[in-house]
Amino acid sequence: MSMPMPMPMLENEDKVDVNVKSSSSSNISVSMDDVCFFMGNLPPPPSNSNVIVSHEKVVKVEYFTSTSSSTMYFGYLRNNSKMVDIYTVRSVKDALAKKKRRLRRRREKDKKENSIASSIHSGSGKDKETGMEQPEDKKGKKRGILDEEDDTTSKVIDNNASVSTSTSTSTDVELDQIKSSDEYVYACTVRASHKIKSFEFTNNTNDGKVGAGAGSGGVRIVFALATNALEVHSIKRKKKDDSRSSEEYEFTTKNVSSMDMYGHPTGIRSIALSSDDELACTVSKNIAKVWNVGNRSCLRSLPLTSSKSSKRGSTSSSYGLCSVFLPGNTHVVVGTREGYLLVIDIASGDIVFTEKAHEKEIWSIDIKKPPSFGSGSNQYDIADYNDDEASGSIAIVTGSADKNVKFWEVETQGEDDSSSDEDGGSDDDSDNDDKAGLHIGHPMLVHTRTLESADDVVCVRYSHCNDPAQKMIFVSTLDNQIKVFFDDTLKFFLSLYGHTLPALALDSSDDDAILASGGADKSIKIWGLDFGDTHRTMYGHSDSITDLKFVKKTHNFFTSSKDGSVRYWDGDRFDQILLLNGHISEINCLAISKTGAFVLSGGMDRQVRVWERTKDMVFLEEEKERAMEDMFDKVDNQKGDEAGTERLMRRRKEEDQLEEDDDGDDENENQPQSAAAVKKSQLSVSSGDRIMEALERADQELKDAASFRRSQESKGKYAKERMPSPYLLGMEPPQYMLWVLRSVKSAELEQSLLVLPLHYMERLIFYLILLLRNGQGVELCSRAAIFLVKTHQNQLVGHHKMAIPLRELRRLLKLRLSEARDAIGYNMAAIRIISKVSSDYKSRYHIPDDFAKKDVFGGLGVGSDMAAALQRKN
Repeated sequence: MSMPMPMPMLENEDKVDVNVKSSSSSNISVSMDDVCFFMGNLPPPPSNSNVIVSHEKVVKVEYFTSTSSSTMYFGYLRNNSKMVDIYTVRSVKDALAKKKRRLRRRREKDKKENSIASSIHSGSGKDKETGMEQPEDKKGKKRGILDEEDDTTSKVIDNNASVSTSTSTSTDVELDQIKSSDEYVYACTVRASHKIKSFEFTNNTNDGKVGAGAGSGGVRIVFALATNALEVHSIKRKKKDDSRSSEEYEFTTKNVSSMDMYGHPTGIRSIALSSDDELACTVSKNIAKVWNVGNRSCLRSLPLTSSKSSKRGSTSSSYGLCSVFLPGNTHVVVGTREGYLLVIDIASGDIVFTEKAHEKEIWSIDIKKPPSFGSGSNQYDIADYNDDEASGSIAIVTGSADKNVKFWEVETQGEDDSSSDEDGGSDDDSDNDDKAGLHIGHPMLVHTRTLESADDVVCVRYSHCNDPAQKMIFVSTLDNQIKVFFDDTLKFFLSLYGHTLPALALDSSDDDAILASGGADKSIKIWGLDFGDTHRTMYGHSDSITDLKFVKKTHNFFTSSKDGSVRYWDGDRFDQILLLNGHISEINCLAISKTGAFVLSGGMDRQVRVWERTKDMVFLEEEKERAMEDMFDKVDNQKGDEAGTERLMRRRKEEDQLEEDDDGDDENENQPQSAAAVKKSQLSVSSGDRIMEALERADQELKDAASFRRSQESKGKYAKERMPSPYLLGMEPPQYMLWVLRSVKSAELEQSLLVLPLHYMERLIFYLILLLRNGQGVELCSRAAIFLVKTHQNQLVGHHKMAIPLRELRRLLKLRLSEARDAIGYNMAAIRIISKVSSDYKSRYHIPDDFAKKDVFGGLGVGSDMAAALQRKN
């Protein structure tokens, strides 16, 4: 008798069900039950295996037969899991023997339960074998070692003392059939280092070696991880020493090898270029990589591990956020999310210095090189520059979420220790341990100054001026401000306001004439550093701007954004020069060469793209026309669907024709009542931004007015009257919102309202209610309110907080529109009456054309002769 290979059925997300094909394949006409039958759920891992049972759906199952031991293995993988459960499949003979033992134990158990039930019915309640009284909770509950869990049957004792069993459901397993536990035995669980996307079994090449012995066969399993890496694990089996059955084995797993990807396993957070533009350092989670820019090859992978942890001697991985090359291009400084500064030697790949710089994330880092330090120098000798006061020292500034900006000087390790050793050294063991951890000759960072901020520091940059008295520091904080300080004294110089969200990127031109900033509000602002005035605000990105870099010796700069694009701007003419698309996810960082010959960009798609400058001419007018065409060709957020607009217009014409030809039937009841917006122009986007800005100003004015009233309530008659805000042009917030809505063109109103987010739409409805209560702008407010409700109907229905405002809006719309309708009807009736009176007045003095003209000069002599002469002359 032979049994074919079982096949899995993956219908339940919490369990793994198994079907097998029936062995009665000789029958020609068979039913579904003859082809396959339900075998039950796989036995779960034992409780002592420390395996957490997941309830995710199963994404892959795999069977494999080992060539060395002829053992069949079965494994399955769940979604978002780091482990695979492995089972061994018994042979046909062993499965039938297991089934036979199970049925025998089941019959013995049923026989015992029937005898207990008979004794209970007879009133004795005693066990026939022992004569002992059975407790109520233990009667009929005895289990054997080999018993399976109780099936879903209910025992009912009737008047004839017979035991009946409820009929099994469609998912129950018949007792005389083979169950999954008869054929499948849990072996082990193999764990990977990251989430597993797929796996495959393969033979263990070491199983056939001499001296392996019988029963030592195993397999290997290959994992494809979510980080694009491969891991190979070996599964070994051997007989248990205390095993009473030849079928029981114990399995051990071991990570044999792994194959890492060439690039980064996670998103890239920072890019730094060396002074000679030959090396590039990219930083991501737990790893930094050094690349040769010329041949695009990875020179070295540098793991980011911090040796200073809570336990002495232990290490922990760090998440890199920012990086910079030290002069000489032999070391890299990396700032981490844990607040550490790591100095890494590129040649050896070792971390030569670790410092707990901040308590929270280090978001930004910048370096100040002395003017005399040559950009092409390849020799690292910091001591020469630190000893020379005229040349200045190499300094690093870091900005963190702990509201501190810290300044560090770069020094060489081992300099101070040599002088102390000459004086006699130190007897402290801790000092000896610290000296043993030093890397003599390598750089280290020494904290010199701290600048405290009122809010989290997002970005910090040095200016490019070589004069120490004129060198400045730009600090962007989480309160949407950009503050400028002098570097030598840390004296406050300027405060730049204008961003509605924090500025995530800063940079100044080489001549320090202008400062450019890009923020989370999608805007780019160009500031003058003389008086802190705003030269221009430019828009182009559709998401937050993550990095900004100036091209050397120009006022042109590059920006990157979360919308996946890199844009090239002219800071003098305030125009966009180029749009570079290529990333498939958000871009986090940029790096520009000293000559501007190429640009590096890295993002969350784990790609580093190199953009090289060519000799092709760029015409701004053509680039603008191309950008406008791309904007107008977007239909349903799909670029390039030129037939979409035509198709929608054709469908609208057909619907209008059907409505004209329809005599009252309900053919068009299921047709959409409003057509989708098919165009998104630059005017509508700017109008939407203007409405959002007006809403923010109006809300801020309401908050300021409320706080002013509370402060003046206690003053009584000495209370002052608050002056109207100049930002609102001296108007109240509702009237200001009405003025802004009227400033939007009627043809662009609906498109402008479409770009409003949900929370802005809620605030706009609030102001529309206030305007409708006062009866101001009824027509415009009604049009805007009805469009917002129709557009955001699904969101409003599920928003419980909008129930009361919507009822109030409905009441006001009915009231004001009925008043407007009555006024229009009254005016139309008055116009009709005026028209009728005017026509009657005209008919009263109307002279018909056929009426004979009377000569009023007749009989007057000379006058009549003169009139006749005039008539003849005419």
